[in-house]
Amino acid sequence: MTENTGISYVKGDATAPHGEGVKVIVHLCNDLGGWGKGFVLALSRRWPEPEVAYRRWHRERARNDFGLGAAQFVQVADQLWVANVVGQRGILSRAPGSVRAGETPQGSKGAPVRYEAIDAGLGRVADRARKLGASVHMPRIGYGLAGGEWSRVEPLISGRLTRRGIGVTVYDR
Repeated sequence: MTENTGISYVKGDATAPHGEGVKVIVHLCNDLGGWGKGFVLALSRRWPEPEVAYRRWHRERARNDFGLGAAQFVQVADQLWVANVVGQRGILSRAPGSVRAGETPQGSKGAPVRYEAIDAGLGRVADRARKLGASVHMPRIGYGLAGGEWSRVEPLISGRLTRRGIGVTVYDR
């Protein structure tokens, strides 16, 4: 556990969270309705429900809360939920770090990560986790395909979750 954040870091698979009790797996989605790279592939291999729900949520966005900062909660087992958090504007068309000078990601200006949206989404996750009495589990969200910096995401997780007494485990492969 990192002393100043309260976040536990472990090696492993975030789709197989450790511990007892109710758990919420958090990951980031884009605002384009795209699902097909990164952590979502691991989710879809285990459960079809989060992808189906996300695609429907995006398709019906004119009649719901879909948008940056929103969070959708999908129950995949008796004590297990997946939180689809919209924290990216657009997507990277290439791997992070390989976007050429002057090139912008599809549907985005610069890296797709939106820290304000992650913060708002994590607030929604905190509210749901408290209601469920759940711990929160995730890969390093906002990092990787989102093009963000962990040093900017980690304080958001700490501020929204661990400081409110919600246990958080981050999984590194």
